[in-house]
Amino acid sequence: MSAHAGESSGQRSSLTRVIIRYVTDTRGAGCADVIEFVDVRFSRGPHVVLDGVGLAIARGEAIALVGRSGAGKSTFLKLINRLLLPDSGVVRVEGRDTRGWDPIELRRRAGYVLQEVGLFPHLTVEDNVSLVPRLAGWPEARRRTRSQELLELVGLPPGEFARRWPRELSGGQRQRVGVARALAIDPPILLMDEPFGALDPMTRIELRGEFQRIRRHLRQTVVVVTHDVAEAFALGDRVGVLEAGRLIACDAPQAIEAAADPRVRQFLSAFAPGAARG
Repeated sequence: MSAHAGESSGQRSSLTRVIIRYVTDTRGAGCADVIEFVDVRFSRGPHVVLDGVGLAIARGEAIALVGRSGAGKSTFLKLINRLLLPDSGVVRVEGRDTRGWDPIELRRRAGYVLQEVGLFPHLTVEDNVSLVPRLAGWPEARRRTRSQELLELVGLPPGEFARRWPRELSGGQRQRVGVARALAIDPPILLMDEPFGALDPMTRIELRGEFQRIRRHLRQTVVVVTHDVAEAFALGDRVGVLEAGRLIACDAPQAIEAAADPRVRQFLSAFAPGAARG
């Protein structure tokens, strides 16, 4: 969704419509905490990436995680959808240890929006969007209807874009396809890894504002990781600060901004000087 001369404000507003539509279906009551980390540790060789992390994320809550490069933010997301398993401790999704989930079933419950999008270059736009429904066994007619519906909603008319290849799209258009793909089977969890990181500042602010306006409509649980503290404050009901693999704070944005913990103050001073007052 990076800025591009060929993209209009109408395309950006369509992102609001697709996300609102995405959450209009009724979610199961289930457990109150959709995602739970209990004393989680994860290492790569001798390097400890996450250490003793504990966090409960309620249904419908948006959590924004910030931290410097290597703090463990993306690892946190990958532990949720079982791309990784913890060395010790427990990660639960909808009350079930991720070790007990079928990996494919779990990933269908969690849409994943990446900064680099990751479209398959050998698949058309329509086929990229309908990939997960195809793996889920949806019939062709239903897949095509869903893909075309989502392309319309993200501002990419299917008559113009459905048969294009990813290489024929602008960066912003590829990002929109990535959003459509993440929404394809209405997952109750949305994981966002630096979703606006490739955008120019103006477009980033506009989309941040759209996200704020639609938050009251959201029912799915959102976990977003970012380097941008202002973005985290805008997107998260709570903001978590990761430092050297530990979750050193997680609270409402106003509480994080006023935190007395010197490690949080140091982080805010370095990455959001305007927020580090007092």
